Amino acid sequence: MNNGLSDPERKVLEILDNLKIQWQRIEHPPVYSLEESKQYWQENCGAHCKNLFVRNYRGTHHYLVIVQGEKKVDLKWLTAQLGEDRLSFASEERLKRFLGLTPGAVSPFGLINDLQKEVRVVVDKDLLVESELNFHPNVNTATLRISTSDFLRFLDWAGQKVIFIEMKS
Repeated sequence: MNNGLSDPERKVLEILDNLKIQWQRIEHPPVYSLEESKQYWQENCGAHCKNLFVRNYRGTHHYLVIVQGEKKVDLKWLTAQLGEDRLSFASEERLKRFLGLTPGAVSPFGLINDLQKEVRVVVDKDLLVESELNFHPNVNTATLRISTSDFLRFLDWAGQKVIFIEMKS
């Protein structure tokens, strides 16, 4: 099983299988934005999520922000909600160092590479009402659909600090 997959994706699927998390996989050409990926959604089941990797001004705190795909994220507003100094997008180098990911493949599954548990996870509470969520499996050539309850189990397993916020639209 999982033959022909890249190592990052294979690692995600093995962890999900070990956690007894059911997943559905949709393969597609490389996509770098939610807008690009829309054309490959076969059945628009579950919420398609936007995942942003940001850091505070001093670079001492890093956040993986997970919101419904259609929402805009106001970093000034989020900065205030988190009690941080200014938030901005983290560099490609930081993305690789903390989550083992490349631009276009940002996903909560990158948390499996955060062995020191340095990344804080911010989850939009609106996602919790969805039955299923869609994320890249650490590559941008596929999308995985999992239940929201399994997503929460995955976050619990990963062990990072999780902050639930009612993200303004």
